[in-house]
Amino acid sequence: MNDTAAIRRMQLADLPRVMEIELESFTMPWSEMTFRGLLRRSDTDLFVAEADGRLVGYAVFWAVLEEGELGNVSVASDYRRRGIGGILVETVLKRAAERGVRDVYLEVRVSNVGAQELYSRFGFEQVGRRRNYYVQPVEDAFVMRKRLNTTPLPRQENC
Repeated sequence: MNDTAAIRRMQLADLPRVMEIELESFTMPWSEMTFRGLLRRSDTDLFVAEADGRLVGYAVFWAVLEEGELGNVSVASDYRRRGIGGILVETVLKRAAERGVRDVYLEVRVSNVGAQELYSRFGFEQVGRRRNYYVQPVEDAFVMRKRLNTTPLPRQENC
């Protein structure tokens, strides 16, 4: 089932709902201050998904030169398994290509098979393992990478 979700850029006013989803989704949630800091950065893109008139998910991505990191993707528990996570990942990958990113990386808990399957559907492959990366509970992370077929954006010259 694929619900229609509208994707837009995250705004400060979205943070209360983003934090609700963050707290229900992760044992080591990011703080509101982390999201506030990311919203101010020019190398970071934050997106939200809206369905049924409410914010139901979000994704955070940042890039440095030709490498990007999918830092966080989460969907409210009552909207999971509806394709919204996939729409968010697709949005991030499109933005990464626009930024001239060649490789997008992410970490995912070794026990989070559902997320691994989602990322695999988008062409991410396991390229490493970080021992004891997560705490509460302690668990390894798989490092996954997707190679993008992009041409780097021309570098801006300072005039």
